[in-house]
Amino acid sequence: MNRSDVNEILKAGDAFVRSFGHILPPFAYWAPEKQRSAEAEPLRSRGLGWDITDYGEGRFDEMGLFLFTTRNGAVEDLGAGRGMLYAEKIMISRENQLSPMHRHNIKAEDIINRGGGDLIIELFAPDAEGTIDRDAKVTVPCDGVVRSFEAGTRLRLLPGESVTLMPGIWHAFWAEKADCLIGEVSTVNDDRTDNVFEMPIGRFSKITEDEAPLHLLVSDY
Repeated sequence: MNRSDVNEILKAGDAFVRSFGHILPPFAYWAPEKQRSAEAEPLRSRGLGWDITDYGEGRFDEMGLFLFTTRNGAVEDLGAGRGMLYAEKIMISRENQLSPMHRHNIKAEDIINRGGGDLIIELFAPDAEGTIDRDAKVTVPCDGVVRSFEAGTRLRLLPGESVTLMPGIWHAFWAEKADCLIGEVSTVNDDRTDNVFEMPIGRFSKITEDEAPLHLLVSDY
């Protein structure tokens, strides 16, 4: 992706988030120089901030996601079983923009449709080796109610609805009818090591520096 495209996505994403009455924290608007400062080291070390990804494929409109991590604990907290064990993100899935099939080894997450279009989540259970089981039913809580679905079910979340995905559950998602604002509440998030994709793709974008960054991305850290 070109940095100029990233900058425009940041501005459009911020406006979309605000249109739902959701305001990003003050550090979202720090200049790159301040993001690189000693004051910002705790933000960098925990991966807080802007995250625009096309999964390294250069087709953001078809396959991509806007994310902003507002809070995050440390992996060491999980190991100790105490401390800040949670994380939170706000995301935007554009209409028919795919977030490709993947699972997490450690992270459990609630995915919440915060408004806009319908959020479609395609679901599979893992087999004994952790790969996709295309025959087994998949069981997930939806707003606290445990439900079982056939393999490959495309669960439709309307605004206000949510699903809980435990480690190992395979999922892909996209928006239909309109762009969708998504909330994510999870255990500690580590995007560097805890994403396993079905396709041979990367988690972060490859950026071509055709202009100065408006704000640094977590991948710039």
